[in-house]
Amino acid sequence: MKMKLVDQVVRSFRVAKVFRENTDKINSIDFSPSGETLISCSEDDQIVIYDCEKGTQVRTVNSKKYGVDLIHFTHAKNTAIHSSTKIDDTIRYLSLHDNKYIRYFPGHSKKVVSLCLSPVEDTFLSGSLDKTLRLWDLRSPNCQGLMHLSGRPVAAYDPEGLIFAAGVNSESIKLYDLRSFDKGPFVTFKLTQEKECDWTGLKFSRDGKTILISTNGSIIRLIDAFHGTPLQTFTGHLNNKGIPIEASFSPDSQFIFSGSTDGRVHVWNADTGYKVCVLNADHPGPVQCVQFNPKYMMLASACTNMAFWLPTIEDT
Repeated sequence: MKMKLVDQVVRSFRVAKVFRENTDKINSIDFSPSGETLISCSEDDQIVIYDCEKGTQVRTVNSKKYGVDLIHFTHAKNTAIHSSTKIDDTIRYLSLHDNKYIRYFPGHSKKVVSLCLSPVEDTFLSGSLDKTLRLWDLRSPNCQGLMHLSGRPVAAYDPEGLIFAAGVNSESIKLYDLRSFDKGPFVTFKLTQEKECDWTGLKFSRDGKTILISTNGSIIRLIDAFHGTPLQTFTGHLNNKGIPIEASFSPDSQFIFSGSTDGRVHVWNADTGYKVCVLNADHPGPVQCVQFNPKYMMLASACTNMAFWLPTIEDT
């Protein structure tokens, strides 16, 4: 019996398990496509892998030398890519079972602020404060494509992995065809430039119809992926620390989840924009990461602690 995600079910979510493995804030999390595992990385240089079905911690891997941020599972089993926070701005491809690096991807000259993996193949995109967006293939250390932009980039693949979106300078979104990205964007959506904050993340909804823009301020935007029309502005969550708080879709694209600096998780209806609920997690610090499991009825949120949420009502 598969439970349907409706307001009542969302409001019933409660923390089922809290993990206190990290000594500093968790800066990035990612579910495996199967939904069975979750990987996290923290400013304490630890990578922690969790089993979502059992609700247990599986393994901890240290990245003391290079630091770790923007971690993502790759399609091969037990592998991940991440950006570095120390020494240089190289992206690293890591084998998790023996904690060895498979490959390095050097090229960026400033901090990498956006990293996303193709949903269908072994390519990935990285965006940096050096105002470039780079396209890579996991099998080669050489950059496959380079785009020079006019400002800080954020990037995302669409669910089919055919196009990618680049958010530039917190004011425009450019869509590129992956097969001919060197020809430049096939469409550019100009939005009103953010006055109070920067765009820090982009995500396509799983149905491919909308793009979610997260920021380092108290605002989240939703736009139409085909026409660039602004659809919703989500507010009411606190971000008074200027951190890149993650906003995420539910797998059915119906709900938007976001953390906040007061340790709570806010949920909105994507179609109407109304606030469904505020979930209290007893997170002692700012919740920077929030994601819904792609396969299971489960939510993860993280400050320094990692919380797993489950619904507490039976679907009637």
